[in-house]
Amino acid sequence: MTAPDLTRYSSYTRLAFEAHDNGVLLITLSNPDKLNATDAGMHEELSRVFHDVDRDPAVRAVVVTGAGKAFSAGGDLQWIGQQVGNYTQTMKVMREAGDIVRTMIDCDTPIISAINGVAVGAGLAVALMADISIINEDARITDGHIRLGVAAGDHAVAIWPLLCGMAQAKWYLLTADFLDGREAARIGLVTRAVPAAEVLPTALAAAQKVAAGPRDAVRYTKRSLNHWLRQSMPNFEASLAYEMLNFLGPDAAEGLSALKEKRSPDFLRGEP
Repeated sequence: MTAPDLTRYSSYTRLAFEAHDNGVLLITLSNPDKLNATDAGMHEELSRVFHDVDRDPAVRAVVVTGAGKAFSAGGDLQWIGQQVGNYTQTMKVMREAGDIVRTMIDCDTPIISAINGVAVGAGLAVALMADISIINEDARITDGHIRLGVAAGDHAVAIWPLLCGMAQAKWYLLTADFLDGREAARIGLVTRAVPAAEVLPTALAAAQKVAAGPRDAVRYTKRSLNHWLRQSMPNFEASLAYEMLNFLGPDAAEGLSALKEKRSPDFLRGEP
């Protein structure tokens, strides 16, 4: 069959594309000097790439991974700093963050994540909103929003309770504790945990298996399953709005300062 035409994706600079046999498209988050941290460019590109993929007739399955040893180490601190206390920037980020989740749900093309290393923030959203997730068993992941001083808003409320249950979701989202790939697989947050060297091969093999199936049947099965996620959209939209509201308050400023200074945040400062 025709391989994906990579010229369709030539406008992207923070995402790299590689065509594989049978209509499999490999997308790599590429900001390797900063462990693929999400900056303004990557965030904007993630907000539209799955819309473009869904309309590409040559793509039958997608694998998403990170360049180097990380999947994505969260938001770039300089970029986050532009948002704290800035209403206009916060509204822009809110639109894009919502589009990342919504376009992944609405993309009928199956998406497989190859979580090769640490995954935090918007990168974790892409990793876990994928239909199948393969993780390095030693990789460390965290939602991390609470550590920054904002509500868990960019994907977690939509999908964590469905994946690992409400009790585990509340633990990890309210504490921002890290968990490794083995534990993520054990509680059902991801599909499979494998040794580091097997992550991408396993994901690509899964993509090939899905791509070889009946295209319409696969796509409509995904669409039907994702109605469970569509039912959670009011919860997601509320969490996203609360997160953005928090970015305009003092806790986000303290959380960002603590991250920059590599210290524990003091969210009790000034309280009696």
